[in-house]
Amino acid sequence: MNLLLDTHTFLWAIDNHPSLSQKAREAIVDGNNIVFVSAATAWEISIKKAIGKLSLPEGSYLEELALHRFTALDITTEHALAVENLPPHHKDPFDRMLIAQAQIEKLTLITRDEKIKKYDVPIIEV
Repeated sequence: MNLLLDTHTFLWAIDNHPSLSQKAREAIVDGNNIVFVSAATAWEISIKKAIGKLSLPEGSYLEELALHRFTALDITTEHALAVENLPPHHKDPFDRMLIAQAQIEKLTLITRDEKIKKYDVPIIEV
């Protein structure tokens, strides 16, 4: 299975946070699954760090990707254009990008966001 972590899930996964559900944790650590983290997540984290709303555990974003064997998922023009066709259930631009990426790349999105459930994308709940 190919997975896409939303920002909360990525942060909880690298911190081994207890809020991560057993099902999500098992999917993330299953060596048969490829776990992607979007450039949109890096962008959101960078913005939140810059305005003082977020701090990461020791180490950089790229170090955490490598340490946890996550695969970076770049944003393509196709991803960006697909956002336009999404129903307006969700207003957050980062989440809308994750939804578009999950749809185009056929990824299962791991999220706690209830609004994302309204979209045609497979989900594992956190």
